[in-house]
Amino acid sequence: MVPLHSLASFLLAVLLVLAMPGPTNTLLATAGLEHGFRRSAGLTIAECGGYVIAISIWGLFLLELAHKLPWLPWAIRLASAVYIGYLAIRMWSATLDLAGGHSRTVGMRTLFVATLLNPKAVLFGGTLFPAEAFASAAGYTEVMGVFIALLFPIGLLWVAFGAQLRKGRLAWLEPAYLLRGASIVLAAFAVTVAWTAVR
Repeated sequence: MVPLHSLASFLLAVLLVLAMPGPTNTLLATAGLEHGFRRSAGLTIAECGGYVIAISIWGLFLLELAHKLPWLPWAIRLASAVYIGYLAIRMWSATLDLAGGHSRTVGMRTLFVATLLNPKAVLFGGTLFPAEAFASAAGYTEVMGVFIALLFPIGLLWVAFGAQLRKGRLAWLEPAYLLRGASIVLAAFAVTVAWTAVR
């Protein structure tokens, strides 16, 4: 069983990372924008499949290698912190133009592959998932169950966000301010991950 304090910090970290704009969330919002909530909600199943497979591979792979290379988890944490910091910087100056003139069809396969290759999966499997998650079947089931329980509502919120843009109900929302607020949260998270790596 995973200690309660590990699960609490895991919950907070997963909420922050899953909610941040990224390749998968952008595709979910784009699908909501193009096809509405009802037709796009099922894409969260593809998101779930992509994350579960990628996180499992990363977690089990890193667990095996960590026995031979004790510095590897530290290096992964530090690399993750650098990546998150990079995302924060890029996001600060980025603009979200989901309601632009171009149209792109987002299907199950597209979303699954994008999630499978999403760098967030490396962060989850190599840094955020407690070590207990990959040490036993019971620990894996418990932690992955919590992850999936958080993933679906957050994914559906991104679809709903795109659907609201489609209906013109978020005309007051300034995308630049939204992204810059997310950038500040990401930067704070990058500092936290870096601190756990060097302490």
